[in-house]
Amino acid sequence: MSAYLTSLGAGILIGVFYALFKVRSPAPPGIALIGLLGMVLGARLVSGVAHLLAT
Repeated sequence: MSAYLTSLGAGILIGVFYALFKVRSPAPPGIALIGLLGMVLGARLVSGVAHLLAT
């Protein structure tokens, strides 16, 4: 649970910096969300493969 809260806090902090410095997101929201989904799926894939190799 703390990893989720840390991630949320980091995202909010970066969002505040983006707003203060008037920086636009480097990717359109749809593309950014697909990229995040890919990151999550990749992390799950690696942990799943590591679990299979450990047994």
